[in-house]
Amino acid sequence: MGKTMSMCSGLVFCVTAISLMSGCAAFRVSVDERDPSQKGGLTAEYDHQDLLSLAKSMSEAILSSSFPPAGEKTPILVELGIQNRTQDHLDMKALADTLTTKLLDSGKIQLVDSSTRDSLLREQGYQLANCTSETQTKIGKQLGAKYMLTGSITEIQSESGRQVRVSKQQDVYFQLTVKITDLETGLVKVSKQIDRLRRASKPLIGW
Repeated sequence: MGKTMSMCSGLVFCVTAISLMSGCAAFRVSVDERDPSQKGGLTAEYDHQDLLSLAKSMSEAILSSSFPPAGEKTPILVELGIQNRTQDHLDMKALADTLTTKLLDSGKIQLVDSSTRDSLLREQGYQLANCTSETQTKIGKQLGAKYMLTGSITEIQSESGRQVRVSKQQDVYFQLTVKITDLETGLVKVSKQIDRLRRASKPLIGW
């Protein structure tokens, strides 16, 4: 009987110890690697997945067009900014950097160093958002580029009415437009648009 009680006590002790250790582990910091391109969007708003997918789709659209023109071996391209025409704060530099990196990785273009561009803009007092086509062309030529890349992103949002729905739907539409212009002639060589529409549904309770 004593041995049985002793064995039971030992078993209870082991179970309790394991439970305590498991409980402590639940409060420990845990970090694991995830593929950002595989992570689904949690909301309809612009997020990291949009940055990756828009840049990827746009680079593929540009490279599948007639750019660079036949006979031109790795022409020099300068990126002069993608303008944010939404009401939200979006990191346009990250989007432009991701796009130009994919274009550069194709081996079909050369890219002017963005730090050189930024220094020139600061020294001459240019504000990219207020640049005209003439000043953009001037900047591009000063940097020794043959083509300049510019663009903009716009946004349209709509929400469903409550009516008899048990959930509320929000649609967010983004359109990314990118142009590549010949700095010598002023002609637009490439103009591409990528669209994205995402819908989020949430229960009315809690809204």
